[in-house]
Amino acid sequence: MSTAVLVAILITVLAWASAFVVIRGVGQHLGGGELALGRLLVGTVLLSLLLTRRPWVRPNRREWLLIVVYGVAWFGAYNVTLNIAEHTLDAGTTAMIVNIGPILIALGAGVFLGEGIPKWLAIGAGVAFGGVVLIGLSSGFTGLGNTVGILWALASAVTYTIGVLCQKHVMRRIPSTQVTWLGCAIGTVVCLPFAGGLIAQVQAAPAPAVLGVIYLGAVPTALAFTTWGYALSRIPAGQLGVTTYVVPAIVIVLGFVAFGEIPVPLAIIGGIICLIGVALSRRRTGSRREPAVVTGSVAAEPGAPVGSGDHQDLSR
Repeated sequence: MSTAVLVAILITVLAWASAFVVIRGVGQHLGGGELALGRLLVGTVLLSLLLTRRPWVRPNRREWLLIVVYGVAWFGAYNVTLNIAEHTLDAGTTAMIVNIGPILIALGAGVFLGEGIPKWLAIGAGVAFGGVVLIGLSSGFTGLGNTVGILWALASAVTYTIGVLCQKHVMRRIPSTQVTWLGCAIGTVVCLPFAGGLIAQVQAAPAPAVLGVIYLGAVPTALAFTTWGYALSRIPAGQLGVTTYVVPAIVIVLGFVAFGEIPVPLAIIGGIICLIGVALSRRRTGSRREPAVVTGSVAAEPGAPVGSGDHQDLSR
């Protein structure tokens, strides 16, 4: 593995981990929808600059339908639900819950795309579900607000799953940068009803909060998706996907440094069990390799292409 690839992976993982913490801080001044719109606006503008240097592939009708669902679910609904979740949950707990996304995607692909459900996938899903239950039980020690936050975080994982299952087909023919830009632009349009609130809240917000919105659009969205695609074009998808398992741990450390927050012990145990479940779901059965449905976990941020770089055929 080259130094450039290692640097790209490091940038991606740190950027996505930082997003959970920055959302936690900015969320004190902006609502869930308003923050999502601000972030997507910045991301769309910056990704547009990258897109000008790439060839445009015209989607067919079916691909347009999938792209719209992908953009609404992943960039629109995911960002809004994630932001709302972090109004009551600490960043580390949120990241651990969202990290079950790869299992939901693999299960969805097995049921709806005919890819089957291998033994280890079923075992991993059961283990991860047990971890989520423990995180849910931990909310009994911290109040109803956290229970609601857990439900919003689960909604984030579900909308992420829907987006990936749609993107899986689209990225077989259309370059990743184009698909990511389309998803980001569609998510922006979906969040436009929050425009009035965004303007008012940005005017009242302190400068660090506004800079936080810009950071979310520039670094975890535009930059991290670019470095992720670069790494994917140079190393196996499964090998790269494992690197995102460290995101929740980084989020917990950053959350403690920034806000003095740390998940309650039962939530940490539940999060570890979730990670074990995700790892088990990726095991091979005998000598046959499991279908590589997902290359990264959803502690990873939305929009990360799965498969390879823009110059190759991509699948999600």
